[in-house]
Amino acid sequence: MSASTEKPTPWGSVAALVVALAALVGVLLTAFAWPAVGQEPHGVPVAVAGPAEAADSFTRSLAERAGEEAFEVTEVPDRAAAEELVADREVYGAFVMGPDGAEVLVASAASPAVARLLTGIGAAAPAEAGGPWPVTDLVPAPEDDPQGVGVASLVLPLVIGGMAGAVVISLRVRGTARRLVGVLALAALGGLVMAGVLQGLLGALEGRYWLNAGVLALGTAAIGTVLLGLRNVFGVPGLAVGAAVTMLLGNPLSGVTSAPELLPAGWGALGQWLQPGATGSALRSVAWFDGAGAGPALLTLGLWLLVGLVLSAVPGRDRARAVRSDPGADAPVAVGR
Repeated sequence: MSASTEKPTPWGSVAALVVALAALVGVLLTAFAWPAVGQEPHGVPVAVAGPAEAADSFTRSLAERAGEEAFEVTEVPDRAAAEELVADREVYGAFVMGPDGAEVLVASAASPAVARLLTGIGAAAPAEAGGPWPVTDLVPAPEDDPQGVGVASLVLPLVIGGMAGAVVISLRVRGTARRLVGVLALAALGGLVMAGVLQGLLGALEGRYWLNAGVLALGTAAIGTVLLGLRNVFGVPGLAVGAAVTMLLGNPLSGVTSAPELLPAGWGALGQWLQPGATGSALRSVAWFDGAGAGPALLTLGLWLLVGLVLSAVPGRDRARAVRSDPGADAPVAVGR
Protein backbone atom coordinates (compact mmCIF):
# COMPACT_ATOMS: atom_id res chain seq x y z
CA MET A 1 0.00 0.00 0.00
CA SER A 2 1.44 3.37 -0.96
CA ALA A 3 1.92 6.13 1.56
CA SER A 4 -0.81 8.18 -0.07
CA THR A 5 -3.43 5.47 0.53
CA GLU A 6 -2.51 4.67 4.15
CA LYS A 7 -5.22 5.39 6.71
CA PRO A 8 -4.49 8.44 8.88
CA THR A 9 -3.67 7.83 12.50
CA PRO A 10 -6.81 8.14 14.64
CA TRP A 11 -7.11 11.47 16.43
CA GLY A 12 -7.43 9.65 19.73
CA SER A 13 -4.03 8.02 19.24
CA VAL A 14 -2.46 11.35 18.33
CA ALA A 15 -3.92 12.95 21.45
CA ALA A 16 -2.72 10.10 23.66
CA LEU A 17 0.79 10.36 22.22
CA VAL A 18 0.90 14.11 22.76
CA VAL A 19 -0.31 13.77 26.35
CA ALA A 20 2.26 11.05 27.06
CA LEU A 21 5.10 13.14 25.67
CA ALA A 22 3.96 16.19 27.64
CA ALA A 23 3.88 14.06 30.79
CA LEU A 24 7.41 12.89 30.01
CA VAL A 25 8.55 16.51 29.77
CA GLY A 26 6.94 17.19 33.15
CA VAL A 27 8.67 14.19 34.71
CA LEU A 28 12.04 15.27 33.34
CA LEU A 29 11.60 18.83 34.56
CA THR A 30 10.50 17.68 38.01
CA ALA A 31 13.38 15.22 38.30
CA PHE A 32 16.03 17.81 37.48
CA ALA A 33 14.55 21.07 38.77
CA TRP A 34 13.01 19.96 42.07
CA PRO A 35 16.30 18.97 43.79
CA ALA A 36 17.89 22.24 42.66
CA VAL A 37 15.00 24.52 43.61
CA GLY A 38 14.37 22.78 46.94
CA GLN A 39 17.95 23.05 48.18
CA GLU A 40 18.25 23.80 51.88
CA PRO A 41 20.27 22.22 54.67
CA HIS A 42 19.05 18.92 56.08
CA GLY A 43 21.40 17.55 58.71
CA VAL A 44 24.58 19.11 57.31
CA PRO A 45 27.43 17.81 59.52
CA VAL A 46 29.40 20.65 61.14
CA ALA A 47 31.57 21.03 64.21
CA VAL A 48 31.45 23.69 66.90
CA ALA A 49 34.75 24.12 68.74
CA GLY A 50 35.44 25.92 71.95
CA PRO A 51 34.63 25.91 75.67
CA ALA A 52 31.55 23.85 76.47
CA GLU A 53 29.42 26.82 77.53
CA ALA A 54 30.24 28.87 74.43
CA ALA A 55 29.80 25.89 72.12
CA ASP A 56 26.42 25.00 73.65
CA SER A 57 25.23 28.59 73.36
CA PHE A 58 26.20 28.85 69.70
CA THR A 59 24.68 25.44 68.89
CA ARG A 60 21.34 26.57 70.36
CA SER A 61 21.42 29.87 68.48
CA LEU A 62 22.27 28.06 65.24
CA ALA A 63 19.29 25.76 65.68
CA GLU A 64 17.02 28.73 66.38
CA ARG A 65 18.13 30.60 63.26
CA ALA A 66 18.44 27.74 60.79
CA GLY A 67 16.01 25.18 62.22
CA GLU A 68 16.47 22.13 64.39
CA GLU A 69 17.06 19.81 61.43
CA ALA A 70 19.36 22.03 59.38
CA PHE A 71 22.68 21.04 60.96
CA GLU A 72 24.07 17.99 62.68
CA VAL A 73 26.45 19.51 65.20
CA THR A 74 29.46 17.81 66.78
CA GLU A 75 30.96 19.78 69.66
CA VAL A 76 34.73 19.51 70.10
CA PRO A 77 37.07 21.19 72.59
CA ASP A 78 39.36 23.13 70.25
CA ARG A 79 40.26 24.16 66.70
CA ALA A 80 42.67 21.26 66.18
CA ALA A 81 39.90 18.72 66.83
CA ALA A 82 37.63 20.55 64.39
CA GLU A 83 40.34 20.54 61.71
CA GLU A 84 40.73 16.78 62.16
CA LEU A 85 37.01 16.20 61.62
CA VAL A 86 37.12 18.28 58.43
CA ALA A 87 40.17 16.38 57.13
CA ASP A 88 38.45 13.05 57.83
CA ARG A 89 35.32 14.21 55.95
CA GLU A 90 33.19 13.73 59.04
CA VAL A 91 32.04 17.36 58.85
CA TYR A 92 31.92 19.98 56.09
CA GLY A 93 33.28 22.76 58.28
CA ALA A 94 33.33 24.22 61.76
CA PHE A 95 32.60 27.27 63.87
CA VAL A 96 35.42 27.98 66.30
CA MET A 97 34.59 29.91 69.46
CA GLY A 98 38.03 31.20 70.52
CA PRO A 99 39.19 33.65 73.19
CA ASP A 100 40.05 36.20 70.49
CA GLY A 101 36.73 35.85 68.66
CA ALA A 102 34.95 33.37 66.44
CA GLU A 103 36.18 31.86 63.16
CA VAL A 104 34.61 29.78 60.39
CA LEU A 105 36.44 26.77 58.95
CA VAL A 106 35.29 25.46 55.57
CA ALA A 107 36.44 22.94 52.97
CA SER A 108 35.26 24.21 49.60
CA ALA A 109 36.71 21.12 47.87
CA ALA A 110 34.13 19.01 49.73
CA SER A 111 31.25 21.25 48.63
CA PRO A 112 31.48 24.85 47.44
CA ALA A 113 27.76 25.22 48.19
CA VAL A 114 28.13 24.24 51.85
CA ALA A 115 31.24 26.40 52.15
CA ARG A 116 29.21 29.38 50.94
CA LEU A 117 26.44 28.51 53.40
CA LEU A 118 28.80 28.42 56.38
CA THR A 119 30.57 31.55 55.20
CA GLY A 120 27.23 33.34 55.04
CA ILE A 121 26.45 32.41 58.63
CA GLY A 122 29.76 33.87 59.76
CA ALA A 123 29.22 36.99 57.67
CA ALA A 124 25.81 37.54 59.29
CA ALA A 125 27.18 37.39 62.83
CA PRO A 126 26.36 40.60 64.71
CA ALA A 127 29.09 43.09 65.58
CA GLU A 128 28.67 42.42 69.31
CA ALA A 129 29.61 38.79 68.58
CA GLY A 130 32.70 39.90 66.68
CA GLY A 131 31.10 39.57 63.26
CA PRO A 132 31.64 39.24 60.47
CA TRP A 133 33.76 36.23 61.36
CA PRO A 134 36.92 35.44 59.37
CA VAL A 135 36.87 32.35 57.18
CA THR A 136 39.65 29.81 56.67
CA ASP A 137 39.40 27.35 53.80
CA LEU A 138 41.18 24.24 55.04
CA VAL A 139 40.78 22.25 51.80
CA PRO A 140 40.23 24.74 49.01
CA ALA A 141 38.86 23.92 45.58
CA PRO A 142 41.40 24.17 42.72
CA GLU A 143 42.48 27.64 41.68
CA ASP A 144 41.43 26.86 38.10
CA ASP A 145 37.95 25.86 39.25
CA PRO A 146 37.15 27.55 42.58
CA GLN A 147 33.38 26.95 42.22
CA GLY A 148 33.75 23.23 41.55
CA VAL A 149 32.05 23.46 38.17
CA GLY A 150 34.20 20.71 36.66
CA VAL A 151 33.21 18.06 39.18
CA ALA A 152 29.61 19.30 39.13
CA SER A 153 29.54 18.74 35.35
CA LEU A 154 30.79 15.18 35.70
CA VAL A 155 27.56 13.32 36.39
CA LEU A 156 25.85 13.61 33.02
CA PRO A 157 28.87 12.37 30.98
CA LEU A 158 29.35 9.57 33.51
CA VAL A 159 25.72 8.46 33.22
CA ILE A 160 25.60 8.78 29.45
CA GLY A 161 28.90 6.93 29.10
CA GLY A 162 27.68 3.99 31.15
CA MET A 163 24.26 3.94 29.49
CA ALA A 164 25.51 4.33 25.93
CA GLY A 165 28.11 1.64 26.45
CA ALA A 166 25.56 -0.85 27.74
CA VAL A 167 23.04 -0.07 24.99
CA VAL A 168 25.42 -0.11 22.04
CA ILE A 169 27.45 -3.12 23.19
CA SER A 170 24.35 -5.16 24.08
CA LEU A 171 22.94 -4.52 20.60
CA ARG A 172 26.12 -4.84 18.55
CA VAL A 173 28.15 -7.52 20.36
CA ARG A 174 27.25 -11.19 20.69
CA GLY A 175 28.43 -13.38 23.52
CA THR A 176 28.18 -12.75 27.26
CA ALA A 177 31.93 -12.65 27.86
CA ARG A 178 32.54 -10.28 24.96
CA ARG A 179 29.80 -7.93 26.13
CA LEU A 180 31.17 -7.82 29.66
CA VAL A 181 34.71 -7.26 28.48
CA GLY A 182 33.48 -4.53 26.16
CA VAL A 183 31.60 -2.68 28.93
CA LEU A 184 34.48 -3.01 31.40
CA ALA A 185 37.07 -1.92 28.82
CA LEU A 186 34.95 1.09 27.91
CA ALA A 187 34.63 1.98 31.61
CA ALA A 188 38.40 1.78 32.10
CA LEU A 189 39.14 3.88 29.03
CA GLY A 190 36.34 6.32 29.89
CA GLY A 191 37.74 6.76 33.40
CA LEU A 192 41.16 7.63 31.98
CA VAL A 193 39.61 10.11 29.54
CA MET A 194 37.35 11.83 32.11
CA ALA A 195 40.15 12.14 34.65
CA GLY A 196 42.45 13.43 31.93
CA VAL A 197 39.99 16.13 30.91
CA LEU A 198 39.08 17.20 34.46
CA GLN A 199 42.57 17.04 35.92
CA GLY A 200 44.94 17.56 33.01
CA LEU A 201 42.98 19.86 30.73
CA LEU A 202 40.70 21.83 33.08
CA GLY A 203 42.63 21.68 36.34
CA ALA A 204 39.38 20.84 38.16
CA LEU A 205 40.77 17.82 40.04
CA GLU A 206 43.72 17.31 42.34
CA GLY A 207 45.33 14.24 43.84
CA ARG A 208 46.68 11.24 41.98
CA TYR A 209 45.51 10.89 38.42
CA TRP A 210 45.37 7.11 38.43
CA LEU A 211 43.26 6.97 41.58
CA ASN A 212 40.83 9.55 40.19
CA ALA A 213 40.63 7.62 36.93
CA GLY A 214 40.02 4.41 38.87
CA VAL A 215 37.07 5.90 40.74
CA LEU A 216 35.55 7.22 37.52
CA ALA A 217 36.08 3.87 35.81
CA LEU A 218 34.43 2.04 38.72
CA GLY A 219 31.45 4.39 38.59
CA THR A 220 31.05 3.92 34.84
CA ALA A 221 31.36 0.15 35.16
CA ALA A 222 28.81 0.08 37.98
CA ILE A 223 26.31 1.76 35.65
CA GLY A 224 27.17 -0.13 32.47
CA THR A 225 27.24 -3.66 33.90
CA VAL A 226 23.93 -3.23 35.73
CA LEU A 227 22.20 -2.02 32.57
CA LEU A 228 23.82 -4.81 30.57
CA GLY A 229 22.61 -7.33 33.15
CA LEU A 230 19.07 -5.95 33.14
CA ARG A 231 18.98 -6.24 29.38
CA ASN A 232 20.29 -9.80 29.62
CA VAL A 233 17.62 -10.91 32.12
CA PHE A 234 14.60 -8.78 31.19
CA GLY A 235 15.34 -7.74 27.63
CA VAL A 236 14.98 -4.25 26.23
CA PRO A 237 12.30 -3.27 28.82
CA GLY A 238 14.77 -4.01 31.63
CA LEU A 239 17.42 -1.91 29.93
CA ALA A 240 14.94 0.95 29.48
CA VAL A 241 13.81 0.89 33.13
CA GLY A 242 17.40 0.77 34.38
CA ALA A 243 18.40 3.68 32.16
CA ALA A 244 15.39 5.71 33.29
CA VAL A 245 16.18 5.15 36.98
CA THR A 246 19.82 6.08 36.45
CA MET A 247 18.96 9.22 34.51
CA LEU A 248 15.89 10.43 36.41
CA LEU A 249 16.98 9.51 39.96
CA GLY A 250 20.70 8.87 39.98
CA ASN A 251 21.61 12.01 38.06
CA PRO A 252 19.61 14.75 39.85
CA LEU A 253 19.91 13.13 43.29
CA SER A 254 23.68 12.67 43.12
CA GLY A 255 24.34 15.83 45.13
CA VAL A 256 27.51 16.47 43.13
CA THR A 257 26.47 20.00 42.20
CA SER A 258 25.84 20.93 45.84
CA ALA A 259 25.84 18.31 48.60
CA PRO A 260 23.52 15.41 49.48
CA GLU A 261 22.52 17.20 52.68
CA LEU A 262 21.25 20.20 50.70
CA LEU A 263 18.74 18.15 48.69
CA PRO A 264 15.15 17.61 49.85
CA ALA A 265 15.08 15.52 53.00
CA GLY A 266 15.66 11.83 52.35
CA TRP A 267 16.34 12.17 48.64
CA GLY A 268 19.98 13.10 49.12
CA ALA A 269 20.54 9.90 51.12
CA LEU A 270 18.85 7.88 48.38
CA GLY A 271 21.12 9.48 45.80
CA GLN A 272 24.19 8.21 47.65
CA TRP A 273 22.97 4.65 47.18
CA LEU A 274 22.91 5.13 43.42
CA GLN A 275 25.97 5.01 41.18
CA PRO A 276 26.32 8.72 40.22
CA GLY A 277 26.08 9.98 43.80
CA ALA A 278 28.49 7.35 45.12
CA THR A 279 30.96 8.15 42.34
CA GLY A 280 30.89 11.87 43.10
CA SER A 281 31.43 11.33 46.83
CA ALA A 282 34.25 8.85 46.29
CA LEU A 283 35.94 11.13 43.78
CA ARG A 284 35.97 14.12 46.16
CA SER A 285 37.40 11.95 48.93
CA VAL A 286 40.16 10.53 46.75
CA ALA A 287 41.03 13.79 45.00
CA TRP A 288 41.26 16.09 48.04
CA PHE A 289 41.09 14.11 51.28
CA ASP A 290 43.52 11.22 50.71
CA GLY A 291 40.59 8.82 50.50
CA ALA A 292 39.06 9.78 53.85
CA GLY A 293 35.35 8.98 53.88
CA ALA A 294 35.48 7.13 50.57
CA GLY A 295 34.74 3.71 52.04
CA PRO A 296 30.91 3.71 51.96
CA ALA A 297 30.80 5.16 48.43
CA LEU A 298 33.34 2.66 47.08
CA LEU A 299 31.47 -0.19 48.77
CA THR A 300 28.23 0.99 47.12
CA LEU A 301 29.87 1.05 43.69
CA GLY A 302 31.41 -2.36 44.28
CA LEU A 303 28.02 -3.84 45.18
CA TRP A 304 26.42 -2.36 42.05
CA LEU A 305 29.25 -3.78 39.96
CA LEU A 306 28.79 -7.21 41.53
CA VAL A 307 25.04 -7.09 40.84
CA GLY A 308 25.75 -6.15 37.24
CA LEU A 309 28.25 -8.98 36.78
CA VAL A 310 25.86 -11.54 38.24
CA LEU A 311 22.91 -10.38 36.12
CA SER A 312 25.09 -10.36 33.02
CA ALA A 313 26.42 -13.86 33.66
CA VAL A 314 23.15 -15.71 34.32
CA PRO A 315 21.47 -17.39 31.35
CA GLY A 316 19.33 -14.67 29.82
CA ARG A 317 16.83 -14.09 27.08
CA ASP A 318 19.34 -14.36 24.24
CA ARG A 319 20.42 -17.81 25.41
CA ALA A 320 16.82 -18.96 25.88
CA ARG A 321 15.95 -17.73 22.39
CA ALA A 322 18.92 -19.60 20.94
CA VAL A 323 17.86 -22.83 22.65
CA ARG A 324 14.28 -22.47 21.36
CA SER A 325 15.51 -21.95 17.82
CA ASP A 326 17.89 -24.94 18.09
CA PRO A 327 16.47 -27.38 20.68
CA GLY A 328 19.37 -29.73 20.23
CA ALA A 329 21.95 -27.12 21.09
CA ASP A 330 21.96 -27.92 24.80
CA ALA A 331 20.68 -31.49 24.56
CA PRO A 332 22.92 -34.11 26.20
CA VAL A 333 24.97 -36.15 23.78
CA ALA A 334 24.14 -39.85 23.88
CA VAL A 335 27.13 -42.12 24.39
CA GLY A 336 27.07 -45.36 22.51
CA ARG A 337 27.46 -48.62 24.31
